[in-house]
Amino acid sequence: MNKALQVLVDRGFVKDCTNLQGLSDLMDKGPVTFYCGTDPTGASLHVGHIVPFFAMHHLQEAGHKPIALVGGGTGRIGDPSGKTEMRKMLSVEQIDANAVRIAKQLAKVVNFDENPPEGYGRAVIVNNADWLVGLNYIDFLRDVGKYFSVNRMLTFEGVKQRLERGLSFIEFNYQLLQSYDYYMLWKNYGNMLQIGGADQWGNIVAGIDLIQRMGGPECYGLTFNLIMRADGKKMGKSEKGAVFLDPDMYSPYDFYQYWRNVADADVIKFLKLFTFLPLEEIAQYEDPSRNINDAKERLAWEITAIIHGKEEADKARAGAKAAFGGLADKSSMPTAELVLGEGMGVIDLFFNAGLGASKGDIRRLIQGGGASIDDRKITDVYEVLTPDKAGNGEVILRSGKKNYKRVIFTDLAGK
Repeated sequence: MNKALQVLVDRGFVKDCTNLQGLSDLMDKGPVTFYCGTDPTGASLHVGHIVPFFAMHHLQEAGHKPIALVGGGTGRIGDPSGKTEMRKMLSVEQIDANAVRIAKQLAKVVNFDENPPEGYGRAVIVNNADWLVGLNYIDFLRDVGKYFSVNRMLTFEGVKQRLERGLSFIEFNYQLLQSYDYYMLWKNYGNMLQIGGADQWGNIVAGIDLIQRMGGPECYGLTFNLIMRADGKKMGKSEKGAVFLDPDMYSPYDFYQYWRNVADADVIKFLKLFTFLPLEEIAQYEDPSRNINDAKERLAWEITAIIHGKEEADKARAGAKAAFGGLADKSSMPTAELVLGEGMGVIDLFFNAGLGASKGDIRRLIQGGGASIDDRKITDVYEVLTPDKAGNGEVILRSGKKNYKRVIFTDLAGK
């Protein structure tokens, strides 16, 4: 098997390929242009979205040429694959703004420099709005739609699942548009491979078929495993919700802690998928004599450094050690500044510090024994923190075992 493909197999990415031997032979002949797409239907990607782009990084490192397709056109519809209901329609302005933000996030994983490092393939970002928005619908149906069989489209798993709940006509068109994307990328860039999650299999196969029906060569599709955690839950979900890449939507510290707290059974798998560490180095953490926490800390630091930069990764690691290791330097801990006044109820205190989505959640947290101030468990939901209980002007709040916040009171100077 081609060396670059073998890397993806060894790291646990690959689920299916339309013609593995044919793709391997093609990649042996020289650099292959390939693409992966994402629709800007949100302001940020989350960690469940980025598996194919980590695979894209490894293929780029092997000299192949990535195209990251941002779906400014298809994003106006939304891919029904894997969704239980139709997406909310966004304004064109919001989609365009999302596309800009997502392009910057992808650049954390894939190198889009005009002069990439030696041996890397040159990568580009394109937006399918460039060719989809101006399409004439009648011409599109005549030139492209005639090649699609409704009966065949209904056999694809993503469509079948949605038919049970309801599939709009606009969503049903999505497969035609994504197939046309593949055709346009082959025509304009010589693209011969599409990669994506396992839920994209039907769309990828349809694109390959369209290219051949419109006089093109055999192209290829490569899909990746949908990543599930050891507890059976979808990758990218946390107690705080989706684990977004945008630091304003999910802080670098919380991002670090998400990875630091993964299940023991997931650590090695995630090191292979979500870091660029060589497999030989990862194998050292599989040694039974190694403390599993060493692997977790390495995983958390590596992916935080990739997405948020080394400085933020260092700060997050230092903050975690200060909180859980009892270190004196708490400057790297997540911090909130509050005005205490003559006193503040503990429910308001935790809520204002951002340790609960609602005051009802915090009430239940306290009643369940999961809240503490400076390692003192709070049991009374009506307790009031007064200035004389605020130490030297700051306290450490803990919510459950893993969430905490350093609170500095800005009005205790004269106490």
